[in-house]
Amino acid sequence: MAMLEMVTIGVYGFDRDSFLRRLRRADVRLLLDVRQRRGVRGPEYAWANSRRLQAALAHAGIAYEHHPELAPTTELRHLQYAEDARQGVGKRSRRELAVEYIRRYTAEILDHADLTPIVAALPDSGTAALFCVERDPEACHRSLIAGRLTERHNVRIEHLRPW
Repeated sequence: MAMLEMVTIGVYGFDRDSFLRRLRRADVRLLLDVRQRRGVRGPEYAWANSRRLQAALAHAGIAYEHHPELAPTTELRHLQYAEDARQGVGKRSRRELAVEYIRRYTAEILDHADLTPIVAALPDSGTAALFCVERDPEACHRSLIAGRLTERHNVRIEHLRPW
């Protein structure tokens, strides 16, 4: 079985133009948004709010899909925020996910998710990107989805970061 390929990408550290350039350079043809809330606070990231992002992607010829079934619940997000506060790190500077968050996200979301339709819908040319907010994949649930895609569907993952 041939190895499929995907990328992951976050919002933080990019502006709209550098984000789109990074997607084009990776030959992304489909962006899979795995956020629960499709907005980002702060004027520097207004471009990543759902409508603006979708318009920019459409202009760039990149398809968009929202996968709320892969998003963490509000309760899980608050669990991570509490751990961030305990460690004294801000959401935008988080470097890793809390162990309890990983355990619960896996048990409550990922173990119930059927990723087969996502794999089946990967573009014939180019690639797809798992998209969320955090700059570093290790600080984001998209890395857990990516790991599951690798383990169970033979998908090779590259994590895109701002330069």
